[in-house]
Amino acid sequence: MTGTSEMNPILSKASWFASDDIQPYVFVRPENSIAYPGTRHVTDWFKNKKPIYKNPLDLKELPFAEAIYQLEWKAFGDKDMAIPRWAFYDCAAMPGFIAGFAGRTSKLPKKILDTLGYSTDQEWCPLSLFIIIPTMHKGEWVAYDLCAINSLLPREEQFYGMGFLSKAFALWYANVEQCSGMTQWGSPSLRLHSNYGHLEMIGSYAPLHTHAMTMTYRCQVDVNGWEKFFNKEEDIAFLEKYRLTSYVVDPQSESSMIAMQNRIQNNEGPFYLSASEIYKTKLTDPQRIYQIKRENT
Repeated sequence: MTGTSEMNPILSKASWFASDDIQPYVFVRPENSIAYPGTRHVTDWFKNKKPIYKNPLDLKELPFAEAIYQLEWKAFGDKDMAIPRWAFYDCAAMPGFIAGFAGRTSKLPKKILDTLGYSTDQEWCPLSLFIIIPTMHKGEWVAYDLCAINSLLPREEQFYGMGFLSKAFALWYANVEQCSGMTQWGSPSLRLHSNYGHLEMIGSYAPLHTHAMTMTYRCQVDVNGWEKFFNKEEDIAFLEKYRLTSYVVDPQSESSMIAMQNRIQNNEGPFYLSASEIYKTKLTDPQRIYQIKRENT
């Protein structure tokens, strides 16, 4: 791809990020536009990127929207997790904020365009998406969906860190203070979601969900820890603030999840997971639980 711009050295693994042929996009109706984007969190990661703005209610943007939908459906359809078309419109495009990265169509491999059924007549093709929806709790947004073209490509053709950077861009751009979300125990996505701020587990079992063995989390967005996703350094701030408990959640044990859920409901928390431990251990291994240190402990 042609054209590059200077970027933070921590992102060197994500070489695609320096290309002017890949830019972030914001897919949001005008009424939901962010008034002062990127003013809450201080980071230089996106200073050289030029967001592409698209309106989901504009018929001219239908090809771009269709490609977003194809990307999401092909990433999650086999897991019974794809968003129904009506829900994408009713629950994401209308109330929420959709962002991700798009590639200049003329510079993308034909394989990607064929996978998404995309025409070379369009200037930009979506390569990832992250959906967040504001809640009635001021400052809190719910992460509704995250995926990237990487899940449809062999490892050697993937865009390193695109999923992580898609969510990072949206949280930064939309000035998100607190982000909540859901992910399944044992899912690789847990290694990604645990790096945007210290991960509090507000639910360890979700029978209302299609997949009951789902963890519900929230975090106070903190850009200071984002680089650890790339350099894998120990989060010293986490170790200084939290202590290890005797509790674990076994991703392969429903009873383990229910036991922790009961502790949460009994107000024995709050409980936290360590991003460093999640990275170092197998996703099927029991996850150790932390709590905030007290002065007398």
